[in-house]
Amino acid sequence: MIKLMRVALVLLFILIVGCKEKTKEKEIIEEKKKPNIVLLFIDDYGWSDIGYRNPVFNTPNLNKLKEDGLDFSRAYVPTPTCSPSRLSILTGIEAIRLGMPRHIAIDPKDPDAEYNLWPTDPVQRPSRNYLPLEEVTYAERLKEYGYYNYFVGKWHLGHKGRYPVNQGFDAEFGTTDHGHPKSYYFPFFKEGDPNGFMKNYKEGDYLTDVLTDGAVDFIKEYDKDNPFMLSFWYYSVHGPSIGRKDLLKKYQDAGLEGKYAHHAAMVEAMDESVGRIRKALKEKGIEDNTVILAISDQGGAYTNAPLSGGKKGGNTLGEGGARVPFIAYYPGVTNANTVCETPIQTIDVYPTLVEIASGEKCKDTQINGVSLMPLLKGDTINKRNLYFFRSYEDQYAAIISGDWKLIKYHSGKFQLFNVAKDISEKVNLIGKGLTIEEKLKLDLSAWEKEAVPEY
Repeated sequence: MIKLMRVALVLLFILIVGCKEKTKEKEIIEEKKKPNIVLLFIDDYGWSDIGYRNPVFNTPNLNKLKEDGLDFSRAYVPTPTCSPSRLSILTGIEAIRLGMPRHIAIDPKDPDAEYNLWPTDPVQRPSRNYLPLEEVTYAERLKEYGYYNYFVGKWHLGHKGRYPVNQGFDAEFGTTDHGHPKSYYFPFFKEGDPNGFMKNYKEGDYLTDVLTDGAVDFIKEYDKDNPFMLSFWYYSVHGPSIGRKDLLKKYQDAGLEGKYAHHAAMVEAMDESVGRIRKALKEKGIEDNTVILAISDQGGAYTNAPLSGGKKGGNTLGEGGARVPFIAYYPGVTNANTVCETPIQTIDVYPTLVEIASGEKCKDTQINGVSLMPLLKGDTINKRNLYFFRSYEDQYAAIISGDWKLIKYHSGKFQLFNVAKDISEKVNLIGKGLTIEEKLKLDLSAWEKEAVPEY
């Protein structure tokens, strides 16, 4: 009897150990099933600068990404300008709440200066020169879920000591102090190369291709068990508009003139980069387990027709300045060649990434964005207002509620548009007795009091 009990105990022990090992093995398998993530954040890439909206541009790879995935046709940036747009996508927070309504302007004589002033800003509002290190980034959050974070390209959220590796990224490539290059051909930048990036390149090298090499090499050589997130933040297609020579001639021969021909060539070089990254994922055998997001940081510097406004000209909160391309491809989740017309903002990327990485709803309380997972699955999200704020000129704030948009100026002027019916914002409906006018004015005023810091 005692022998039988001993045998039974041994068998029970083996069973328990076996179950634990299987549970551990299952956890490892589930961990490996977490999707890799690639975020392609393109600079100054206009909503209309894409082949499926404008035949001037040759973008077969972005066209294919759209055919494979979901196109957010009404995606917006809360503060459409370089540094604040980066802050918002990285933290999920409206940039003005952290005191950054403009791009950073590092003073070489005082690089640690916390704020800058813009000479033509009518209200002389201070703007931060770096993202505070204590702010939580999506890289820091994804690290908690086992992700390895690799950063490529333009940072523009602070100088050395405030770089990606100081904000949750495990490694960085091509990061400098610059918001844009001197030239897209080597030597790329005037100065400010603390990582020694430029020493590896030579005359004739093109910056977009060099950065893409770094991103592709990372994918090819990645050998960790962890899932990865690759954040490729392009310098392109930000000026100076210098197209790759082989592509430039094609657009000049097609009749495009001046810098616009260069711009079209830069767009195609960037699109080639997207294709190379997708090819690397396929050759690695991970394309079916990799989420790809392609987004712009603000509207284009050239024509954004049929949208009004753009990066320059005092109407950056017009659709052409604040509305950007945003394509999402999540294998097994997004439906192919679909379009979502729900207004969203880039602050929504942070909680979406957290939900993708964790498999659970994002519980962060410091953010302003909402997860886009329901929309990626073809469902809906709750209706909400979207708010905008920047500080360069008279035009400075806006609100979107469904089809309606109100723009506010320091001088007291307002504009009201139904952007669903009037995509070009030609018919200003202020003073027409519409109930929505007063509601949006009140909502925007209340948001300003709550969100905009006092100095």
